[in-house]
Amino acid sequence: MGVEIERKFLVKSGWLPETPGTRYIQGYLVSGRDGATVRVRVAGKRAYLTVKGPSEGAKRLEFEYPVPVEDARLMLKALAKGSIIEKFRHLVEHAGHTWEVDVFQGENEGLVVAELELKHLEEPVMLPDWVRAEVTEDRRYANAYLSRYPYREWPSEEP
Repeated sequence: MGVEIERKFLVKSGWLPETPGTRYIQGYLVSGRDGATVRVRVAGKRAYLTVKGPSEGAKRLEFEYPVPVEDARLMLKALAKGSIIEKFRHLVEHAGHTWEVDVFQGENEGLVVAELELKHLEEPVMLPDWVRAEVTEDRRYANAYLSRYPYREWPSEEP
């Protein structure tokens, strides 16, 4: 059984990536009110179908399967509900962890979120100085939510 333990943070304004990153395009085939999702994603030259259960804080079930890129593109075009999420993912090493920093494009442009996958809930984490606020339990920052309510449409106040 796959379990994802992930913490999510907003990134301070002015953060600049050191690498070009990998382009991600993803959409949601199913997005339940309880947080369960079925997502299709094209990440660079690979594609995946991912099934996630409802979140319990920073923890949730996750199952991911590779699919042909052309199949994924067709699923995005024909089956995805809501907006397509576009972003560049940058891998950043800090204090023994690999952070995934997503710089959103398109309808979510202006949003930069850092995610950190952990081995267990109590794993100690040293935050980099470019992190500004934890949003792990704020569902507005879930990609499935952003596909329905794009960041550009939000009121200007945020944490």
